[in-house]
Parts: sequence; C-alpha cells; structure tokens
Amino acid sequence: MGNDFLPNVIGNSPRMRELKAQVAQVANADFPVLILGESGAGKEVVARAIHALSPRKQAPFVGQSCLAIPESLIESELFGFEAGAFTDARERRIGLFEQAEGGSLFLDEIGDIPLGFQKRLLRVLQEREVRRLGGTDAVAINVRIMAATNAPLDQMVADGRFRMDLLHRLNTFEITVPPLRQRLDDVPALVDFFIAKHALRYGVKVAPPDTAMLERLRAYPWPGNVRELENFVVRWISLGEEALSALDKRVTLSFETQDISRRWLSMTMDEIEAEVIKLVLADSGGNKSTCAKRLGLARKSLYNKMERYGIPGVESRK
Repeated sequence: MGNDFLPNVIGNSPRMRELKAQVAQVANADFPVLILGESGAGKEVVARAIHALSPRKQAPFVGQSCLAIPESLIESELFGFEAGAFTDARERRIGLFEQAEGGSLFLDEIGDIPLGFQKRLLRVLQEREVRRLGGTDAVAINVRIMAATNAPLDQMVADGRFRMDLLHRLNTFEITVPPLRQRLDDVPALVDFFIAKHALRYGVKVAPPDTAMLERLRAYPWPGNVRELENFVVRWISLGEEALSALDKRVTLSFETQDISRRWLSMTMDEIEAEVIKLVLADSGGNKSTCAKRLGLARKSLYNKMERYGIPGVESRK
C-alpha cells in the first residue's frame, strides 16, 4: 500500500512527505528500526504506522516506555517470569517480547535502559530468544523491534552510558521525526484531525478554526511538539478563547521579541531544551508535575533532564 495511507501520520509538508516515504520503505523489511525525535513529536505514531503497513500488521503491536519501568522490574517486564521466581510471583507471566509474538515490539525511551541490563537485551536481539526470570528453558521469539529516543545515543556511547554494539543492533534503519516547528504548514491539518478526534470523544460539535486562529497557531514554536498541539486543541474545545490566552502567555514568555528569537537561533538543541524547561517550570510556579505534564514528559524524565542541564530543584525528589 502506498504512503498516502499512514494511520495518524498527519501532514503534507516537505518534511512529512519525506518521512512518509521512509516509513513506506522500511515497513516491508523486517530489520530493527530506531526512531529519533524530540519528546512529543510523534515517534510512537510512526512506529504504529510502520507496523500497520508491514506484513506483521495482523499480529500484536506492543509498546512500552522503558522510562516507565522501574530498574528492578525491567527484566521481568520484558522477558516475563515463572511462578516462584520471586516472593510475589504466584503464577507464570509472559513478558512483552512474548506478548508481541509475530508482531512488533516498540521500546520507547530506549536511552533509559539501565547500562547493566543492556547486555542481556543485546543477547535477546542476537539470539532471538528469551529466558523468563526464574526459568531455565529458552523461548524462541519472532518479533520486530522498533526503538525510539530523544536522547543523544552517540554521545551516550562516547560517555560509556550506552553500549555501541546495542546501538548498532537497533539502528539498522534510522528515521528522524521532525519537530513541529520545522513543519508548521502541517498545523491546520493536525488541528482538524485533533478536533475530529476529541469532538467525537466529548460528544460536542466544534466549528472549524478561522484563518486568524490558524495563523496564531502557526506563529507559535510548539516546544512540546504535536503532543502540545493536541493538548491545546482539547483545551480549546473545552475553554474556547481562554485556551488561546494561555497560549499567548507562553509565546510571550519564550519567543516574543526579535532579540530573543535571534538568541534562540544561535543556541544548540540542548541549550534550547534547557531554556524551555526553565521557562515552563517558572510559568508552572515551580510545580514539577505540572511542568512535566505541559512538556509531555514523565516526571522522572523531567528530573533527569534538570539534573543533566544543572537546573535547580532536583534535590526535591529525595
């Protein structure tokens, strides 16, 4: 099937046409795919589109954020466990690899896989078999692996925080999802898509946005990417003009003047990300849960980024 049919991959900008072509090219291959992109850009949407176009489409698509699994549970979550493997293991449980049998397993935030576990994950990818925790028999698996991250894996390899052999195993194909600010022409189509999606969900009728509103949305830099735009549409359906006022406040905070715009254009992506976190944290009154939600991040991921960029307030998690 052609790349015109890509479930939920919305947009026809040059960047999105290129992305859709890449998705169509890799869908029929059965090698691992590494999907790169900023938080909220739509990496899981791309993974689901690859699966939907692949010969595995009738089998399960199983997605999991590695960041959401506590380090002590990651082996049992991915590989499963046998009854009696530990105190609360009253019965056998199959892991995510077995749950995705015949289909695709999508591991988001792969950069947060603990270093000590990476060797075991590499072995599973090489041998195509798992051993449940507490078990002795190897279980063959037939799963296509797709992984995603917004972390700089090459730098993590250089720093000794990510295995080079695992990176090479994961990125047979590499796809980068562009941030929304690089494809602002897609904003109207995305707004229409999200209005249709959420108006149906909430059982309301919503008039299409006028040209003036769409221009305001296209002028905003969307640091939270497509996820932030979807959250805005939900607020707009519920609050109307009040949602636009909140958006204007964030524009004023971050990108209002030409001098500020020039400063951002001279910064690296890490510097921009750190600045956005500081701005949203300040605008959230220092509330880290609110800040994480607005940025489309898990709370733990926000803390990791704050620690990485030296942003004060990390000590409060203790």
